[in-house]
Amino acid sequence: MHIYAELLTIGDEILYGQTLDTNSHWMSGQLDELGIKVIRKTTVGDVKSEMMQAFEEAESRAHITLITGGLGPTSDDLTKPLLAEYFNSGMSMDEEALAEVSHYFESRGRQLTELNRLQAMLPEKCTKITNRNGTAPGMWFERNGKIFVSMPGVPHEMRIMMEESVLPKIREYFHLPVIAHKMIKTAGIGESFLADKIKDWEDRLPENIKLAYLPSPGQVKLRLTAAGTNKDALREALEAETEKLLPLAHPYVFGYGEETLETVVGKILKEKGLTLSTAESCTGGNIAHLITTVPGSSAYFNGSIVAYQNEIKEKILGVKKSTLETHGAVSEATIIEMAEGVRKVLGTDIGVATSGIAGPDGGSAEKPVGTVWIALSDGERTTTRHFLMGKNREWNIQLSSYAVLNMIQRFLRGTWS
Repeated sequence: MHIYAELLTIGDEILYGQTLDTNSHWMSGQLDELGIKVIRKTTVGDVKSEMMQAFEEAESRAHITLITGGLGPTSDDLTKPLLAEYFNSGMSMDEEALAEVSHYFESRGRQLTELNRLQAMLPEKCTKITNRNGTAPGMWFERNGKIFVSMPGVPHEMRIMMEESVLPKIREYFHLPVIAHKMIKTAGIGESFLADKIKDWEDRLPENIKLAYLPSPGQVKLRLTAAGTNKDALREALEAETEKLLPLAHPYVFGYGEETLETVVGKILKEKGLTLSTAESCTGGNIAHLITTVPGSSAYFNGSIVAYQNEIKEKILGVKKSTLETHGAVSEATIIEMAEGVRKVLGTDIGVATSGIAGPDGGSAEKPVGTVWIALSDGERTTTRHFLMGKNREWNIQLSSYAVLNMIQRFLRGTWS
């Protein structure tokens, strides 16, 4: 039996875009680890009719409804009184909750006001959940084999409450399935082309293993999900299917799980004892930014030259003036000299470079917006690629950056041709 959950976020500030809802993202991951499938995430403003309707719909769809927000002491915090009404429950002072709230204020040298004292007034049909990091207790309701849990919207309060109380109680309440995942990362191939390459493998997957395609700029993640009763057996099955996939998806697979292109590039550079530098025009330093997000990147990354103007390309990178005049800044000839130049100037084993028309303006019939050249030089040879991306500037910068990182990792692995 599958156990379904719905996440309900309360608060006008979420709908107005004033506060980012990070809670539901985190909770989804925690529930997934338990084998619980989140079927819907809903955000509702501080309106009684909308909230009551959301409670009713969530109860009809899900076994577990996790609610965050609306538990403060002010008049616009409606979650507690409306849950009491929804579960036909009276309200009374919870002495244990009152002691906890009183201690919270006393330990901080602050006076407990009557408004804050009301935080300990709870629906009689709920089980109190201690809030170690705040003043609003959580609430656990049970009805007809289903549960509602209400928690504060403050992330650090909600998380400790989930970890210490809610998740253990959920494990006790439900007979949960076992779920295992395997994330396979690919780059340099579009979703539809990848799907076509691995179609026969996908068609032969066991019934208890499902495949999901998760595309992002320049990459496609393949998520294998297995359900069963033994986690070790499921993991072995996922590994076996991954081994079958690799020959079909070669050479596009670059990593697994939480690995990123930048972490993989760093790992290989360290293993081979090689150093890297970048010369960036259209990407404006974004490749260097991605590389240096990895701890320890100073061991293999010497630096970057953002050569946005032709003058910088000439004076610092050594691009010939004749090359720029004849071929232009966005050309194969120029990008070759940029990659070779940065490698020499910054004294690295490998130099990479980008030059393009990121947009939204600046294109021509010969070189439209989205035209990008990238290059890699290792002192023995220089390899290039040409792309025609699109008209979205931010998208072009991201795609170009990941194309370079993918070029590096494939070059280092010997799969770049």
